[in-house]
Amino acid sequence: MGALTGRVAIVTGAGRGLGRAHALLLASEGASVVVNDAGVEIDGTPGAVASPADAVVAEIRAAGGQAVADREDVADWEGGKRLVAHALEVFGDLHVLVNNAGILRDRALVNMTEQDWDAVMQVHLKGHFVPTRFAAAHWRAKAREDGVVRAAVINTTSTSGLQGNPGQAHYGTAKAGIAAFTLILAQELGRYGVRVNAISPAARTRMTGTLPSLAQLLEPPKDAAAFDAWDPANVSPLVAYLATADCPITGEVFQVQGGWVQRFVPWTLGESIDKPGRWSIEELRSVLPALVASVTVTR
Repeated sequence: MGALTGRVAIVTGAGRGLGRAHALLLASEGASVVVNDAGVEIDGTPGAVASPADAVVAEIRAAGGQAVADREDVADWEGGKRLVAHALEVFGDLHVLVNNAGILRDRALVNMTEQDWDAVMQVHLKGHFVPTRFAAAHWRAKAREDGVVRAAVINTTSTSGLQGNPGQAHYGTAKAGIAAFTLILAQELGRYGVRVNAISPAARTRMTGTLPSLAQLLEPPKDAAAFDAWDPANVSPLVAYLATADCPITGEVFQVQGGWVQRFVPWTLGESIDKPGRWSIEELRSVLPALVASVTVTR
């Protein structure tokens, strides 16, 4: 018996990289997996092959697991609806949704086109919203009919959105939105027994492979016996744990790389200044820089 035996999971963007690693581990732990991948290139343009999802399904089945390929566009309203329906039709239920699909079109703001912005927002933000919307509707109906369900959504955010990264204004904005989406849905869907968390992963993928600054870091260890901290499979155990029926965690965002997992703390209020009335510009000029520098200001 695996940790996910009897559970049905959808993993989006599961044909390569992190999504593939998630799908393989979930299946090895007993989950029946819908391997979703539209087969697009890293920038979202049509891919050279129909979909890499078939190869992942073949791997899962060869290892004795259960999986089916799905090629729907998760950012398309009807496509997302069909994706959830596909899981219900083939496996009879749905317990886990891993929103992983994404694209990359790095541009400095002054070079960014409207199409660059829209494409990234579409795949990342809407691509999280649409499948979750239809999965949540299923879980709400099931909870009303059968009682509280034990379902899980695992979203994929990024330090680009949580800490910022030049050249990724659109990508970072979408990823910050996904983190907020996670916190809000954890509050909304908890009443139905649905937990919602997010991961901010660091791993060797098509996306990180485009970053020259990471080229040397991403190299696999020369010693085959050494721990490969950038292996995408390192991230998947956290996803699998968050997907288990008895995991109590919800409304959290975790950064994960190699053997390192760290909890993100959402926006918090820091030092403050106060006066019994309206501030003048000159007054703010005299105290606000010290506040930003985290120096306690007394009045």
